[in-house]
Amino acid sequence: MADPLKIVSSNVPGNFFVDTTCINCDTCRQLAPETFVDAGEFSAVFHQPKTDEDVLAATRALLCCPTGSIGTKEKNNAKVVRCEFPLLIEDNVYYSGFNSPRSYGGNSFFIKSPGGNWLIDSPKFLPFLAEQIATMGGIKYIFLTHRDDVADAQKYAEYFAASRIIHRDELSAQPGAEIVIDGYDAQKFEADFTVIPVPGHTKGHMVLLYKNKFLFTGDHLAFNSEDGCLYAFSDYCWYSWAEQTKSMKRLSEYEFEWVLAGHGDRGKLSYAEMRKQMIELVKRMEKLH
Repeated sequence: MADPLKIVSSNVPGNFFVDTTCINCDTCRQLAPETFVDAGEFSAVFHQPKTDEDVLAATRALLCCPTGSIGTKEKNNAKVVRCEFPLLIEDNVYYSGFNSPRSYGGNSFFIKSPGGNWLIDSPKFLPFLAEQIATMGGIKYIFLTHRDDVADAQKYAEYFAASRIIHRDELSAQPGAEIVIDGYDAQKFEADFTVIPVPGHTKGHMVLLYKNKFLFTGDHLAFNSEDGCLYAFSDYCWYSWAEQTKSMKRLSEYEFEWVLAGHGDRGKLSYAEMRKQMIELVKRMEKLH
């Protein structure tokens, strides 16, 4: 629970606030950019929500904050709003919500698929969320992009008897994983899924391409909603920037419309614009070698 005695000093007065337990992970700013801002060490409320839609977005941010650092001074509709999760993005793809501090607030996603549902990386394990997912058919596979964002994957795997998919180079983060990917070649996984190893951020980082439309990118690739551009995290590359650049160049040959990132914004572009921006991103990355 957020503590009103620890309010970040840069919050504007009003109902919603952020306290100093905030890790500034960006979750709230992704979900409610009209309310929350990066205030340096912490996120903060720079504009109190006024419209119903802005209040709804801020309440979603309150629920999904990994450290419980967002609160309200008066009552809120969190118990009602939580029933929206997993939150529909487009088609049969959802944002799981309830980001975990164990992945530094990384996003998790859910795919409702006729052949069995997928969880991409892991949110907090909450009985309520697990029950919501159960009503949607449970989970068959848990795709883990890399070691940083496994969070509570084991708990979800045990709850749903799901199979975790991880690269061998990341296996120490989930040593009991049921499906281990070897090598660095792309692999088709059932009809609509392609597993693509993209070493760079970590050695065994992978992305998941679904229906040549949705790309779940972990920490390999993200979208900046402010300028509408793709980017990569040069300051948070734990293995090799040169290898990440090579991986990005290979990835630019694929078609997709959506980038659904573990960290950073999610965004949709036309196929042509996505390809153009991927090529431009590779050129920028090459200049940083």
